Amino acid sequence: MTHIQRVLDPTLAYRFACRVGMCGSCAMTVNGVARWTCRTHVDKVVKNDRMEIAPLRNLPVIRDLVTDMREFFDKWAKAKGQFSGRLTKNEDFQKVKPDSLERVAVDAGIECIGCAVCYSSCDVVSWNPDYLGPAALNRAWTLVKDERDSKKIERLRAVAGDAGCHSCHTHMSCTEHCPKQISPTAGIAGLKREVSLALFRKAL
Repeated sequence: MTHIQRVLDPTLAYRFACRVGMCGSCAMTVNGVARWTCRTHVDKVVKNDRMEIAPLRNLPVIRDLVTDMREFFDKWAKAKGQFSGRLTKNEDFQKVKPDSLERVAVDAGIECIGCAVCYSSCDVVSWNPDYLGPAALNRAWTLVKDERDSKKIERLRAVAGDAGCHSCHTHMSCTEHCPKQISPTAGIAGLKREVSLALFRKAL
């Protein structure tokens, strides 16, 4: 894209920042598959000497290869994706044991950088635009299992509705295409268990 913009068409719009697989802003669809373009080698994706680059699916297009990410991040907010601690600034830091079950459960999902590759790859988002999506639900899972957080029940309520975790069909497209090797599918399955337990205990 850089060559095209600099040499062939200076009006081409696309996003990039770090170029080393850290920011995720260069996520696009390459030959029908959502991926980071900075980590995509042409010789590994070209088919019949052709390569098609398109915007991410499931997001409105602003221009050319640039999508509007607002609804993606709005769904993080709907899933209560903000950490809410129990302690005040006057108290000491809460210590979390690295080998605790909660920490192990969270570690697998905390590396998400919000690139929206999973969201673009999710068929359920295509069918149901209200679905919160794998990234938002993965974020909710990491907070539900964070023993320092104080909003577990509120968060479970947020992900228990028709657009929440139970809408996932476990196609595993999000896990298959995640550039960070995260499994949102596993986190969503965990949320389903937590919601069911909370309902059984009449906590929701």
